[in-house]
Amino acid sequence: MSEQNSALNEERFRVFTFTNFGESARTILEPFAEIIAGTVEDTPEWYVQARTFDAIIINALSYITGEALDRIGPRLKVIGRTGIGVDRVDLAAASARGILVVNTPDGPTESTAEHAIALLLSLTKGVAVSDRLTHTGQGFTPQVQLPQGLEALGATLGLIGLGRIGTRVAAIARILGMQVLAFDPFVTPERARLLEVELMPDLPDLLRKAQVVSIHCPAIPETFHLINRETLALMQTGAFFINVSRGMLVDEAALLEALDSGHLAGAALDVYNPEPPAPDNPLLTHPKTICTSHIGSYTRASNLRMQEMICREVAAALQGQRPPNLVNKEVWKDK
Repeated sequence: MSEQNSALNEERFRVFTFTNFGESARTILEPFAEIIAGTVEDTPEWYVQARTFDAIIINALSYITGEALDRIGPRLKVIGRTGIGVDRVDLAAASARGILVVNTPDGPTESTAEHAIALLLSLTKGVAVSDRLTHTGQGFTPQVQLPQGLEALGATLGLIGLGRIGTRVAAIARILGMQVLAFDPFVTPERARLLEVELMPDLPDLLRKAQVVSIHCPAIPETFHLINRETLALMQTGAFFINVSRGMLVDEAALLEALDSGHLAGAALDVYNPEPPAPDNPLLTHPKTICTSHIGSYTRASNLRMQEMICREVAAALQGQRPPNLVNKEVWKDK
């Protein structure tokens, strides 16, 4: 009997996760897979273990390159990414090896959208600036020495990208009484009207009209440094900028110049390029910035939702079913 049990265990899939998942997520995989929790490490010892994995589930901090896939070996069938962005996974290398890449695009929507709104309110109300000054213990700074805040009611928010997160940001902003503009070449006028958002014909038009600009685009070659010296110059003097999407969308040197010159009143960042940012990155200590550590989707509800979603994606792939959120769809055609 023990030999039979051993044989069954050997037939079970082995799934690596970047952290200990909650019980509701584990129960999706445990009937047919052994779950191994740990951290992705660029060490010989980790790769020895990784050669026994059928699936690897990573978060936003892990890189999976073609070289890493070669060292992991041919057993790997699936790479799962909790969240949306797969810019740290070499998709071409994975596809060439027949490895499915899956993600959870709906998982972080609510938490990330709420984080964008939290940054918007904190930035425009001077919350972070006043907090830092008050923590010095030197008493209240005279209000005349502080920048005046911006009321959300009646203010104009410009969204670059109107996908899942941008759409949710728009909905919350409208509840606050903001006028919402958006630029997204993939959104139809009918869709914009349904969302009660004014669709701008181009990016420059949006940047000129918005008092607050929040970017919600994927990290692809076409969006690299979309926010740069030229586009920042189009923004209104005294405008605010928010980025909770990907650091590569922003030329950080140009953003710093816009803040130093006084052209922008402030910027709130949850993402950087590279990540983590260098300790001496001047944006981290700039008096006009709010900088958080890529925590936009880091809430209890979001984490659990993404864990359950990615386990369902991986479970489908390992059992020979097409995962609903397959990123490299061309691989499935070859199966």
